[in-house]
Amino acid sequence: MKIVVIGAVAAGTSAAAKARRNDDFAEIIIYEKDRDISYSGCGLPYYIGGEIEDIGELTPRNSAFFKKNYEIEIKTEHEVLEIKNDQKFISVKNLITGEVFNDYYDKLIIATGAAPFVPNVEGIQKQHVFFLRNVQNAIAIKDFIIKNKPKTAVIAGTGFIGFEVLENLLHQQMDVTIVEVTDKITPNLDYDMAVYLENLLISKGIKLLKSRSITEIEETKVHLSDGLMLQADMVIMATGVRPNISLAKNIGITLGATGAIQVNTKMQTNVSDIYACGDCIETFSAITGKPVYRPLGSTANKTGRIAGDALTGGRLFYRGNLGTGIFKLFDLAIASTGLSEREALAEGYEIEICHNIKPDKPTYFKGEEMVIKAVADKKSKRLLGVQIIGTAGVDKRIDVFATLITYKATVDELFHLDLAYAPPFSTTKDPVHYTGMILDNAINGGRKLMTAKEIETMTEDIQIIDVRSVDDFNRKGSVDQAINIPHANLREKLEGLDKNKVTVTYCNKGVTGNAAQNVLINHGFKNVYTLSGGHKFYVGSQEQKKSSAT
Repeated sequence: MKIVVIGAVAAGTSAAAKARRNDDFAEIIIYEKDRDISYSGCGLPYYIGGEIEDIGELTPRNSAFFKKNYEIEIKTEHEVLEIKNDQKFISVKNLITGEVFNDYYDKLIIATGAAPFVPNVEGIQKQHVFFLRNVQNAIAIKDFIIKNKPKTAVIAGTGFIGFEVLENLLHQQMDVTIVEVTDKITPNLDYDMAVYLENLLISKGIKLLKSRSITEIEETKVHLSDGLMLQADMVIMATGVRPNISLAKNIGITLGATGAIQVNTKMQTNVSDIYACGDCIETFSAITGKPVYRPLGSTANKTGRIAGDALTGGRLFYRGNLGTGIFKLFDLAIASTGLSEREALAEGYEIEICHNIKPDKPTYFKGEEMVIKAVADKKSKRLLGVQIIGTAGVDKRIDVFATLITYKATVDELFHLDLAYAPPFSTTKDPVHYTGMILDNAINGGRKLMTAKEIETMTEDIQIIDVRSVDDFNRKGSVDQAINIPHANLREKLEGLDKNKVTVTYCNKGVTGNAAQNVLINHGFKNVYTLSGGHKFYVGSQEQKKSSAT
């Protein structure tokens, strides 16, 4: 059997390696149009910033490695021009010599990945404008910085790459502004969490502009859609990617609802003996079963392994994904998994939301707070999604949550997890436990939550009770129309409150607010909520009136 793979980055090399493990007699050849193979795309921003000094650390495997260890031939700088599926051959161009030749296959794997989305912007082809998708892009950006020593830069896009490049350009002592075309940053976060992150970044002096796009690029400046002009000695376009589907589309391979190649759980396309994997394919949500496009390195490796296994008679099949992701931004870690609030509502779930602010370990071990937003289905009690912003321990918790969601855990089960505890690593009740307790109390225990957004949109008359100290109330501000009754004085002030009114209690982060809620419920108050995330998240998720870049 002859196996031909088109593409030699994460998916293609994973597919070829798995096929070889299953079949030591197959002939396996990979064609890759770029110079580099099997590289870590997620590490490229850190090479630009100097945190990774040697680009070779991101490209640990070359063609010789695969030939020696796997008996797999990889031809770089060879572009596949056409697939003739009726005759089972491909047309290939050697980009160095210009030679065009044909090769045949018994099984074909399309792992053509994705390409940067190039918006229609005047001047986007200028030499100081860059996209970051591969190793050569990273080398070009770093060489430009070394040679030209730019002082100012503009980045378009606030996804993983945009923010990681931001940090690394700031390490180069540049004045950087990041521009986002939508009204919120970071596509993987809900609006409230995105604003919370935005306010943290503004407090660090980050220049950030939303609801604007670049319309023209000149040699030392860019023009924005609102008429603003920014100085820019270099421009980074982190505007997302689109799947490379032209080869597949030209031979009638079915494309999915997202525009990527449609495959089954064995990575088979609708064309016989042709498989596809990686950033060029459409996958599906492990929660809803509906199509999604998730161009992530982890997904590419997984789908590549499945493709290589399936075409050699293996038993692996794809089980869906949660879109789990995490990125670093200065001292912050931003992570998400599963459905967002917006996605859950769009799917028709009746949801419960909680915002939980807890340290990753005790304060006497210098624990640092993280904000956890969790979304659950009220009907099934299942955990649906989680988003976390923090400085330490975020990766550990998001992986626990991803595992729980994968195995359809209900909110009451989180408290019973036997998680590792010692003061250098966690609190006795971990933030994961607390998240489960809050959601379980809200869904099953009658301890209802109200978000800041719900308070702002309430039309009926409500009483809001701030149970913090008088000093906190006066010094840190308060929720609009709140009255201050410190928790210690609450019982003696009950007669002055209306038991039949919708009542909301809150403290700094939620614990004392919940205690006050219990007091009111026990004393016959009919409809009592506590403010999700307390005053700290309420303030942190409020939109600032002025942008930091104006």
